[in-house]
Amino acid sequence: MRHDTPTPVDFWFDPTCPWAWMTSRWILEVARQRPLRLRWHLMSLTVLNEGRTDLPERWHRDLAVRLEPVRVCAAAEQTCGPQVLGALYTELGIRFHLQRAPKEHATYAAALTAAGLDPRLADAAGAETYDAAVRASHHEGISRVGEEVGTPVVAVGDVAFFGPVVTPAPRGEAALRLWDGVLAVAATDGFFELKRTRTRGPVFT
Repeated sequence: MRHDTPTPVDFWFDPTCPWAWMTSRWILEVARQRPLRLRWHLMSLTVLNEGRTDLPERWHRDLAVRLEPVRVCAAAEQTCGPQVLGALYTELGIRFHLQRAPKEHATYAAALTAAGLDPRLADAAGAETYDAAVRASHHEGISRVGEEVGTPVVAVGDVAFFGPVVTPAPRGEAALRLWDGVLAVAATDGFFELKRTRTRGPVFT
């Protein structure tokens, strides 16, 4: 199998989701070994779950906070271009998922600085300025897979899936084996779902 032509991959993420983070580290490992044209896009667990009455109040409070770093990412994208999203996602993810930093202005500002961006973009966390852009990006991703899924959404060319959901993020040859499996199902007309119950939480190391 030849791997000379870059494969277009679109990746929709909420920076607060640990499962999306695991998948993103996997796709970056694939990109290190295979030619991918990787493009990052925003989605939001807050937008996905809004209007749900079956969630306890504490979940709604958590979802409100989760919207903050998505807004910061949207501000960076709108101000500096979509090419900055990958680096900013990495810096936010390191702080949220590896360092267990709180979702607050100082964390967002530190991530922006580390990504080479203006830390003042962290001010967008508490404003609705970029919410329309967040919703547009979110609905673009969800429209490809349906409402009953979450983050991440990964599109390989014209075929999109929720997931893969995997922990820990595969490395080396294991990453490529999973990638080749994704390519195989993406090329199978009528393929929709392959799933089993999760038996462990995210493993970040």
